Amino acid sequence: MKYIVVTGGVISGLGKGITTSSLGKILQSRGLKVTAIKIDPYLNYDAGTMNPYQHGEVFVLDDGGEVDLDLGNYERFLDVNLSSEHNITTGKVYLTVIQRERKGEYLGKTVQIIPHITEEIKRRIKKIAIETMADVVIIEVGGTVGDIESMPFLEAMRQLRMEEGEKNVFFVHTTLVPSLDVVGEQKTKPTQHSVKELRSLGIQPDMIVGRSKEPLTEETRRKISLFCDVPYEAVISAPDAKSIYEVPLIFERQGVGEYIMGKMQMWGERPDWKDWERYLHRLYNPKNEVTVGIVGKYVHLKDSYISHREALTHVASYLQTKINLRWIDSEEIEEKGTSLLEGVDAILIPGGFGKRGTEGKIRAAQYARENKIPFLGVCFGFQMAVIEFARNVLGYEDAHSTELAKTNHPVIDLLPEQREIDKLGGTMRLGTHKIIIEKGSKAYEIYKSLEIYERHRHRYEVNPDYIEEFESHGLHFSGKDESGTRMEIFELREHPFFIGSQFHPEFKSRPLRPSPLHTALIKSALEYKKYKTSS
Repeated sequence: MKYIVVTGGVISGLGKGITTSSLGKILQSRGLKVTAIKIDPYLNYDAGTMNPYQHGEVFVLDDGGEVDLDLGNYERFLDVNLSSEHNITTGKVYLTVIQRERKGEYLGKTVQIIPHITEEIKRRIKKIAIETMADVVIIEVGGTVGDIESMPFLEAMRQLRMEEGEKNVFFVHTTLVPSLDVVGEQKTKPTQHSVKELRSLGIQPDMIVGRSKEPLTEETRRKISLFCDVPYEAVISAPDAKSIYEVPLIFERQGVGEYIMGKMQMWGERPDWKDWERYLHRLYNPKNEVTVGIVGKYVHLKDSYISHREALTHVASYLQTKINLRWIDSEEIEEKGTSLLEGVDAILIPGGFGKRGTEGKIRAAQYARENKIPFLGVCFGFQMAVIEFARNVLGYEDAHSTELAKTNHPVIDLLPEQREIDKLGGTMRLGTHKIIIEKGSKAYEIYKSLEIYERHRHRYEVNPDYIEEFESHGLHFSGKDESGTRMEIFELREHPFFIGSQFHPEFKSRPLRPSPLHTALIKSALEYKKYKTSS
């Protein structure tokens, strides 16, 4: 088994996740089976209870795991489905060790960071390696070198190399190479200090990826090579790119794949990048243009909706259309009105939790419905559109969700199995579930299938007591769960494109296989724009 460990230094947010995903794609292009693990040093068991402003989007896996958004990047780049075990957190590790200690499994020994915590970290990594039968396991260690909470994980990685051998464990260190505007010179000192910190922990990097605005100069690369004791050809430039999906090709052109394959004594096929290059060509050479308004309450941190953003990027290439995203704070709609939505060719309301900004989302759904603007509501957005319809079409002025308010018309209500639950973490309806689609519906036209499997993350749903009334007024539920009692997709019959999904289609979108619902939204936006222009 081969392991590649990606660490980061200087500052967080450098793009370790994209580096990890790109390295995986490079090896995968050579016919190797690759899997990826994200280590998060926080004490939370998983990302499920985190506010998006704290840590970005909570990504949901097939098995219902609520994980770090970097696993979404791994899945998109590698086109694989990962499990919750691929996200290792301090909380998971310590909980397991403490539970074992309570059972007496350590036979009276003093339980310590070394060896018990580090052994549990390695056990989890090796378990994934064995179960996936991958040729290469890429491990991204979250945080930055020097963080107290990362220490046990870095120590475990040092031990892993000692146990598995130098040819089987390869360290990649990602650092910032800033360029001061005053002198315009690329500064290597932050990288030098970061590598020094890493080496003090017993880890010598085999490759350094330098993040910078512009490509690293030859002088910069030689300086990093000299001071960090890394071969010149293993100092890799990672300049800002037009698209994250270009990064594997930027690395490939610098010989990253051949260098790693040689150092780790691996053999593979000749890489074929034709499909990936075609994807980028279509993305960079659009023939059309539309504007999509994304109405949410976490819009000031774009990573809160990263899967929607990437799904629309996949569609942009597929339809060769430039998609301009207009991020609209739903609270601002409450204050300033729906004039903020003027000029958009489509409206998307993503998921969310809590009362703040909900009236703005409801007004956005009303604006899309009344003005025949293409609309997609996802999860919470789906529910807000149902509430809007109940209020303004069915005439129930106080219609609401029992999550948000007391009401005489609870058109959105708690799932029956949720009523006795008092824990928030990992207790929602999570993961992939089967959806039955009605033949002849718009949803069937989009998916071209009577059965689909999509990922969920919700606690509340459409109250079945109101279904008949919704249907009689034109809001048709064309997708349901296997029992027929849970509403999964609605579509408005007297509207060119007004669709909602209780599930999250964005989580399964891939560069070469974009989300069908997002694709249909943009196709409708193109038609809407053409109609606007002609009239």
